[in-house]
Amino acid sequence: MADSLVERRSIDVVPDEERHGTAFSQFTLWLGANLQITTVVTGALAVVFGGDVVWSLVGLLAGNLLGGAVMALHSAQGPRLGLPQMISSRAQFGVRGAVVPLVLVVVMYIGFFASGSVLAGQAVGKLTHLGPVPGILIFALVTGVMAIIGYRVIHALGRVASVICALAFIYLGIRLLNRIDLGAVLQQHSFALPMFLLAMSLSASWQLAFGPYVADYSRYLPRTTSTRATFWWTLSGTALGAQWSMSFGVLVAATAGTAFTGDEVGYVVGLGGTGLIASLLYFVIALGKLTINVLNTYGGFMSIVTSITGFRGGRDISPRGRTAYIAVIMVAGTVVALAGRNSFLHTFADFLLFLLAFFTPWSAINLVDYYLLSRERYDLPALNDPDGRYGGWRWDALTVYGVALIAQFPFLATSFYTGPLVAPLGGADISWIVGLVVPAVLYGLLGSRRHRPVVVTSVGEDADGRGDSNDTADAAETSDALTGRGSAKIAP
Repeated sequence: MADSLVERRSIDVVPDEERHGTAFSQFTLWLGANLQITTVVTGALAVVFGGDVVWSLVGLLAGNLLGGAVMALHSAQGPRLGLPQMISSRAQFGVRGAVVPLVLVVVMYIGFFASGSVLAGQAVGKLTHLGPVPGILIFALVTGVMAIIGYRVIHALGRVASVICALAFIYLGIRLLNRIDLGAVLQQHSFALPMFLLAMSLSASWQLAFGPYVADYSRYLPRTTSTRATFWWTLSGTALGAQWSMSFGVLVAATAGTAFTGDEVGYVVGLGGTGLIASLLYFVIALGKLTINVLNTYGGFMSIVTSITGFRGGRDISPRGRTAYIAVIMVAGTVVALAGRNSFLHTFADFLLFLLAFFTPWSAINLVDYYLLSRERYDLPALNDPDGRYGGWRWDALTVYGVALIAQFPFLATSFYTGPLVAPLGGADISWIVGLVVPAVLYGLLGSRRHRPVVVTSVGEDADGRGDSNDTADAAETSDALTGRGSAKIAP
């Protein structure tokens, strides 16, 4: 099984004998996932909506570092637990209560799949001369096949994309700098707090949106992998890739005028040249989008399975079931892409900012629980038992989550809703800051009262973090004691 290309596991624990790789794999994966056209558009939005060049770059960097740090803390959970990201939410929200953030996560995957398909469809349509609609359909099918193959091909794709896309961005950067007066562009540095916070929110939301699935791609790393190494390689890959792409987008938006808006792919390719060069750049754009869209599809599959098994039990998914779940994500995302492709740019901006309101509270609750309250120790068998340690529904965590959502709305600014406290702040959107601080404090206070020390962390590890030959039996006995039942199903 360890040597199989097609992945067989889904939300079950990855046993030690199947672990492989090094923390550096997180750098190449997240570098490749961020060196792509949608990240460029995200950076461009900071200027399109009124920001200047210098402070947009600074704001984007601040958001990438802060949001990337939160995202990388989630990544570091993967080697320790050997689980996909969202199943650990059962420890905070309950085995069934975790469906609340999970539903929102699935919506996120579909939205990102759709937005990525719009831009990738333009590239594939140009490359094949079939047009954007067939391009979207072809791209969706390739994405689905690679997501079905799973973990190994995802990391291989990340390694290839990180090299090819980096070379393409270097080339495009040189071409752009030869066309513009960089000194004149960088003189645009009039600080405006609302625009600075907008840029920061765009990049922070970009990074925080990775949080619900980042551990999916680190869970096969050996359990002995350093938490610090996983954190820093993930942060460096995602922050470098995103800032690189977003900075390119800022410079393009500041110098292209209306030529960029509405034809993002065509304009970027036009920077590189025509003929064979253009074809290669269309391929690179499609490759970059393929990397991230496979992550979205694979993560969506994991989230759907986690939601369903919370109610019906079981963790074993057949190859046919795996294909069906992935097809659901692929079809839904493609439908949204085809329906919204003509109003992509502004819709995508609102989508990013609105997502931030839902995922910052989840990140805060998950990280406070894992690192501060549970001390990186979860009873893994109980994560599958609604009658066990974590229960079916944990109303205190769900209440904190709801309060955090409500607390953000007065500070939220989008085209379809603007909170009453946005205007007094000069139009600045600080909802994401509220969404991190409020649930972290509330959950820290409530969670510490109900927290009990966890004896079992994972199969193969005892309460001291050391393994011995009796670990599986110890895990069973501990789960029995915690749930009050005579038998327990141990995570493989």
